[in-house]
Amino acid sequence: MKIAYSPCPNDTFVFHAWAHGLIPGAPELDVLYADIDITNKLAAEGTGPDVLKISYAALPWVLKDYALLPCGGALGRGCGPLVLTKNSGTAETAGTEGTTGTTGTTGTRGTTGTTGTTGTTGTTGTTETEGTVPERIVPDPAMLSGRRVAVPSERSTAYLLFRLWAAQNVPGGVGEIVVMPFHEIMPAVRDGLIDAGLVIHEARFTYPSYGLALLTDLGSWWESDTNLPIPLGAIIARRSMDLEALAGWARASVEYAWAHPEASRDYVMQHAQEMDPQVAEAHIDLYVNEFTANLGESGYGAVLTLLQRAAEEGLVPQMDYAALLK
Repeated sequence: MKIAYSPCPNDTFVFHAWAHGLIPGAPELDVLYADIDITNKLAAEGTGPDVLKISYAALPWVLKDYALLPCGGALGRGCGPLVLTKNSGTAETAGTEGTTGTTGTTGTRGTTGTTGTTGTTGTTGTTETEGTVPERIVPDPAMLSGRRVAVPSERSTAYLLFRLWAAQNVPGGVGEIVVMPFHEIMPAVRDGLIDAGLVIHEARFTYPSYGLALLTDLGSWWESDTNLPIPLGAIIARRSMDLEALAGWARASVEYAWAHPEASRDYVMQHAQEMDPQVAEAHIDLYVNEFTANLGESGYGAVLTLLQRAAEEGLVPQMDYAALLK
């Protein structure tokens, strides 16, 4: 059976058991490893494999041919996309004339000024010298007005969240949206080729090493606005297939991964694009969770809310929302 998912640690962790013949009764897999922008296009064009990992944002274009499986995907809390800028504190990179200061990028995971998992429209960084009270620097979303922002895909959940957030927080809107491969975004921001970048996945752990600053955590914004988890990546399958069996095999692969985390380690790191093992482990811990095993009521609610809001803004086509449950 043909399947496509990304080489990211959460996907290889989830599908390791199935891909290696460890799920009784499950068909052998022929795996295409591809970034989400590629799988989104394959599904929309109808040329994709039997099962794919795509963005939830791409569902309105594919539900005629594909059905959403209730497991194997990526939803969660504290795992949303980040908007990053260059950490120089200058007007050129901050985006508004006369802006000074720096945004904190040190600390530990989950603290203010690091990953941005607290707050609603981005955390507040600090600058500090010994013996002084830290100066509080409040990031201003208006710095993106008229600026160039890099995104990994225009049919990604990250992009939908960014557009919904920007409509509320960026006066006059951003300038130009530039689509580029995910792994090129942080270097482009660092090198001044782009004013800001929308990043996903392990970037929330690694962006300080690029000298970048957090402008806003879109996941925190979404959660505070809706009290729902963030719908990121969906597993879909052709409607002509045995969807109940597919969901059972996918769920069994997730459960095997949790029961035998060491079994998938080599496979995960083989495809992790030279990622540090600790970063890969943190990536898995964040993105593989209860919603991976079963979307549940709040998971479906999050997907419906995202797509309904996006349709109201004209960002995605109107759709038959009952098709999500079929």
